[in-house]
Amino acid sequence: MKFPLKPIAALLAAAPFVALAQETALPTVVITAQKADVQLLDSSNSDAAGVASRRLSSSDTARLLQDIAGVSLYGAGGVSSLPALHGMADDRVRVQVDGMTLMPACPNHMNSPLSYIDPTNVDSIKVFAGITPVSVGGDSIGGTIQVNSAAPQFAQAGQPNLFTGQAGAFYRSNGDGYGANLFASYASENLNVTYNGSTAQSDNYKAAESFKQAGLAAMGQGWLDGDAVGSTAYKSENQALGLALRHDSHLLELQVGVQDVPYEGFPNQRMDMTANTDTNVNLRYTGQFGWGNLEARAYYQTTNHSMNFGDDKQYWYGSAATLLAPGMPMNTDGKTTGASVKGNIVLSERDILRVGAELQDYRLNDWWPPSPSVPPPGYTGMEGMGPNTFQNINDGKRNRFDVFGEWEARWSPQWLSQLGLRSDTVDMNTGAVHGYSMMYDPAPIHPASTFDNQNHQRTDHNWDLTALARYTPGATRSFEAGYAQKTRSPNLYERYTWSTSSMATIMNNFVGDGNSYIGNINLKPEVAHTLSATADWHDADQEKWDLKITPYYTYVSDYIDAQRCPLSVCGSSAAVLKNQSATTGFVNLQYVNQSAQLYGIDISGHMLLAKTADYGNFTGTGVLSYVRGENLTTGDNLYNVMPLDAKLAVVQSIGNWTNTAEAQLVAAKNNVSQVRDENQTGGYGLFNLRSSYVWKQVRVDIGIDNLFNKFYSLPLGGAYVGQGMTMGINSIPWGIQVPGMGRSINTAVTIKF
Repeated sequence: MKFPLKPIAALLAAAPFVALAQETALPTVVITAQKADVQLLDSSNSDAAGVASRRLSSSDTARLLQDIAGVSLYGAGGVSSLPALHGMADDRVRVQVDGMTLMPACPNHMNSPLSYIDPTNVDSIKVFAGITPVSVGGDSIGGTIQVNSAAPQFAQAGQPNLFTGQAGAFYRSNGDGYGANLFASYASENLNVTYNGSTAQSDNYKAAESFKQAGLAAMGQGWLDGDAVGSTAYKSENQALGLALRHDSHLLELQVGVQDVPYEGFPNQRMDMTANTDTNVNLRYTGQFGWGNLEARAYYQTTNHSMNFGDDKQYWYGSAATLLAPGMPMNTDGKTTGASVKGNIVLSERDILRVGAELQDYRLNDWWPPSPSVPPPGYTGMEGMGPNTFQNINDGKRNRFDVFGEWEARWSPQWLSQLGLRSDTVDMNTGAVHGYSMMYDPAPIHPASTFDNQNHQRTDHNWDLTALARYTPGATRSFEAGYAQKTRSPNLYERYTWSTSSMATIMNNFVGDGNSYIGNINLKPEVAHTLSATADWHDADQEKWDLKITPYYTYVSDYIDAQRCPLSVCGSSAAVLKNQSATTGFVNLQYVNQSAQLYGIDISGHMLLAKTADYGNFTGTGVLSYVRGENLTTGDNLYNVMPLDAKLAVVQSIGNWTNTAEAQLVAAKNNVSQVRDENQTGGYGLFNLRSSYVWKQVRVDIGIDNLFNKFYSLPLGGAYVGQGMTMGINSIPWGIQVPGMGRSINTAVTIKF
């Protein structure tokens, strides 16, 4: 989809009123967050207007989750944030996009699952945290996020065929971001054909004030001001074609999606994404029968991913800044094949049985071709990036087969229970490896030889268990409590990355802390035991007020944390010995099983504050989350745990207008991971304004984020390594956290036809 996007975006976003002939409602887009099945308590809801206004500020789908209690976001690229549930993120959270369980294919997890769907294509999101039913969660300990595009619509029997569509554009001042999207659908009584296309891009965003010295981003590449956050530019293009056939109570859907990301900077990684192409095919069948319903799915995804130095990064040598490496290419190919079948069987008016099975086959190759650099005379080290190809993960395999059963019983109008059991079998393996040259297999450790001489095959037999009960004594209150055991096997990078060279290890990092990571082939699966309860008070109609409180506690045995690289793995050199005791700077780490606990509380609610004829309705909303994470083996704090935070808003609705004033309050982050030398961050408060106007087929949004241009550091943003010479473990300043975005004025328009 090639448009002259910037002129279109500016024109549409500046046109607040466009006269069209026919009034048409906006599409319904709902975010719901649930503790269990739809019959159990919701943890959060957001209406269509709220979701649409969230799209205004970001092209990152993960940011649609920001108003849900217990959800925080790890910083990454502009469209690739990693959601965390109750302090656990990335592979600890199962993410499904249109029913597909997608896997990152990158040593930095740049291509996160939610990056494969544009926010404008999202119809609903469900978040399962705490007691996650076995029917929706497996191979995860933090919870499940399900993102779905709109279900196909069909013409009514005897009515004309339908042709509907929607076009939109946006502009954001901070970063000069702009983009456009297009949706079109043709439907008869039994056939639906749908197209979705979107594109978004932005330059580097700016913080509210200078946080570093201004200077060259990378020699010959340009200048970065002191307030410019390097490596935050991006461009993303997504297209999807859907075909659906309906016959009586049976539905067959086929979706084909393609993505092209020509570049995406990462301010907390040593490399940037220089290309990411993805194709996925998703086939789904659903049917209604006398005994219940059946769903079957088969899907395939292939990803080609490349990293290198982006415009703001480079590797330079000497005081004269002589060019040392024009590039360090790093390539990853991932292939995922999955299938599932599940049925809801109505045993009686009281009992429902859910049964199912899942199969996933994942293949990964991660290789780094020789660098095209020619080192200066007398320089040693860079010639080591050749002549061979560095094999980071060679023929990696991660296959999973699951079966589950779940029994839900409504014993009375007041009591409901749910019991579930799930068996996961995870089989992993990988091939032989080697570095660029023998300098990556030095004596006495010989890391490649040691790795190759081990048996790489690992099979984990994991069990999940959930038990939950809900009590509803009346129309104004409900109470829910339960226990869950959840298990996650390590990913391929945690088990099979082998090199102890600092140049290689700093490239294996998917938490954005600037440190170096080495795998551990003997890692065990994580096993989490969670106790959680929810109390929900509301008015009888659940419209005027609502208050939910959810405390929780999780103990994790064999939690995969990190330790300073031991002498037996990295040798006993002076650098390794210094690494053992360092309290500042970037360090070498190895994944290791330890014990951990996480506990906290989520509070959310809303209240109708006023209802007037002249000024409309005023509603107050609030979300508060607190989580504490501790390593019980070492006494350290867990990494990247969000401090106490709250979001308060007043929403006015009058006629076609919806206006929101919002405050986001975040406490200082003082409980940091010592083993990682994690940065502390200060507390802050941000104020945002949003307004939307809906008239006939047009919706116009305008908003100001960070109204008072407050400078702040992102608590989960990671270490700033966004510019300059980024390769060496100590080649850039330590202690700077990625700052948040300064003031931004955002506009968007959506037109239905």
